Amino acid sequence: MPIVLLLHVYRQIMDYRNHSGSRSSKTFKPKKNIPEGSHQYELLKHAEATLGSGNLRMAVMLPEGEDLNEWVAVNTVDFFNQINMLYGTITDFCTEESCPVMSAGPKYEYHWADGTNIKKPIKCSAPKYIDYLMTWVQDQLDDETLFPSKIGVPFPKNFMSVAKTILKRLFRVYAHIYHQHFDPVIQLQEEAHLNTSFKHFIFFVQEFNLIDRRELAPLQELIEKLTSKDR
Repeated sequence: MPIVLLLHVYRQIMDYRNHSGSRSSKTFKPKKNIPEGSHQYELLKHAEATLGSGNLRMAVMLPEGEDLNEWVAVNTVDFFNQINMLYGTITDFCTEESCPVMSAGPKYEYHWADGTNIKKPIKCSAPKYIDYLMTWVQDQLDDETLFPSKIGVPFPKNFMSVAKTILKRLFRVYAHIYHQHFDPVIQLQEEAHLNTSFKHFIFFVQEFNLIDRRELAPLQELIEKLTSKDR
């Protein structure tokens, strides 16, 4: 499915969730907007236009003359929005009862800690973990000292480290959806949307070496399958 159509579908999903009375409309984060007219907004438009070509390997490459930090920032915001919307479609299936732990299959279980409010990792349900995770990510994205949106404001020295942690944690939401909720994804006819979004995410983190291979292990077979045709 063309990425332009996917973006349209994502927006429709978000509009539906925002106006429905479902549990997810209360627990999910508002879309993070990049200020219109900013250079980052122009980069986002460039990314969307390049994605429209259908060549994801080319689409994730750093545009000529652009700053790597800014490119990673724009795409991190975009992935946050995509995962937010995708998970928002299956929250009725991801409950305290169905997912008492945050896992990605029987071998991988995730405990939450953010180093500030929760310093010692805690075991919690998947919906609670993902709520913690997405709240934490949004706080990072809204922090102008970490993700500056104004022209001329430099990125901090630890920016890439923060971005890597965000992307590593966002990957866990994809992993949970694929392992624990793929049947509802198929029922909702969201399989193509999920696969395209995840493939884009994987190509991006591979291009700039943003997630350690060991962290990708829960979906390694799927990654091989989705990326093998594009080598």
